[in-house]
Amino acid sequence: MSKAKGGLGKGLSALIRPVPQVQRPAPDTTPIDQAVERKVDGLTTHIEIAKIRPNPYQPRADFDQQALDELKESIKQKGIIQPVTVRRGHDGMYELISGERRIRASTELGLQTIPAYVIEVKRDEEMLELALIENLQREHLNPIEIAISYQRLSHDVGLTAEEIAQKVSKDRTTVVNFLRLLKLPAKIQDALRKGSLTMGHARALVSLPDERVQLRFFERIVKKDLNVRQVEKLVRDYGKKTETKVRHLPKGSLNAAESVAESMQKILATKVRVNVHDSGRGEIVIEFYNSADLERLFDLIASIEQ
Repeated sequence: MSKAKGGLGKGLSALIRPVPQVQRPAPDTTPIDQAVERKVDGLTTHIEIAKIRPNPYQPRADFDQQALDELKESIKQKGIIQPVTVRRGHDGMYELISGERRIRASTELGLQTIPAYVIEVKRDEEMLELALIENLQREHLNPIEIAISYQRLSHDVGLTAEEIAQKVSKDRTTVVNFLRLLKLPAKIQDALRKGSLTMGHARALVSLPDERVQLRFFERIVKKDLNVRQVEKLVRDYGKKTETKVRHLPKGSLNAAESVAESMQKILATKVRVNVHDSGRGEIVIEFYNSADLERLFDLIASIEQ
């Protein structure tokens, strides 16, 4: 019996081969300073919050306290899931690229360190571009903060509306529409920041000819609690009345020139002046606010030829 068992055991050993032990690589325990000095891109580590400077190019101007409190509660329960992004400074400090809300929440909770994704960024223009795009993709910015971010990518980084659209995965029209919000009066922009006015309302208002008319419509929206479709209809009706006035005014009169300018402002969504000289001759002055706005006007005027 014992021999039979021995033979059977040998047979099973031959059939069932032992599973080889997998040698797992040891975790990377390279200190952060040494790793960065070796220019290891994409290194994730824990950094002292006191060593992280605020982002000088931060596009976010408004931090909602309720949202910050919700983030703090989430960090208490689950920790920080998404590391912040930083670049290495020249003095042993770090500069924040994205994640200011996470930094603020962690500081208020009394945390000493935070998980961080360290990348190498040499030029300030690249730092600005990264900071803006990271925030546009990851943070809940209000429409005006988005518009300002697009404007800075255009003015400070030198990107066209098309290039901005590609980098933030939006179409060009969306980028241009956000940029147009910056032409609205400060009172209307403030309502957009606070969320008391929607993007749909603002897009309708921006097509009105000047600030005086825009503010008049805005007050009506607030007073009567108008929805977007109601506002769009009011703006269309206003445009039709303006066009009718232009057709009935005598040619060459000052009133006619002013009405033509007002009608063109509605069509082009920018300020237009029609100057008439005593001789009957004159010029039309069309204003633009940045390179993206100039591109938009060119596309609009070029469409006439088509």
